[in-house]
Amino acid sequence: QVQLVESGGGLVQPGGSLRLSCAASGFTFSRSVMSWIRQAPGKGLEWVSDIHSGGGTTYYSDSVKGRFTVSRDNAKNTLYLQMNSLKPEDTAVYYCARGPRGLGSLRGQGTQVTVSS
Repeated sequence: QVQLVESGGGLVQPGGSLRLSCAASGFTFSRSVMSWIRQAPGKGLEWVSDIHSGGGTTYYSDSVKGRFTVSRDNAKNTLYLQMNSLKPEDTAVYYCARGPRGLGSLRGQGTQVTVSS
């Protein structure tokens, strides 16, 4: 079954950290560009980060650059997003997706991240 399953979301205080994971199955993960996107309450989808298949090339939106780090373990078919120095404006449902900029047709069900004191 082709699917992506995110985990690791939760409630964190401003300035805190979270690590999201995305388990992939049913397709050749190691050959796929992967991305993270998010949707804040009442807003549209926002691209967060891309990582190329080998993991050596990454891209970030200006809003998260320097605070978030995307990585992948192709042996485990898993994508990660390390989020540090979290801000209330990072509150959103976070999705992993196959393909750059979150534009691919395959997306996970999402994991909620809430940054609040």
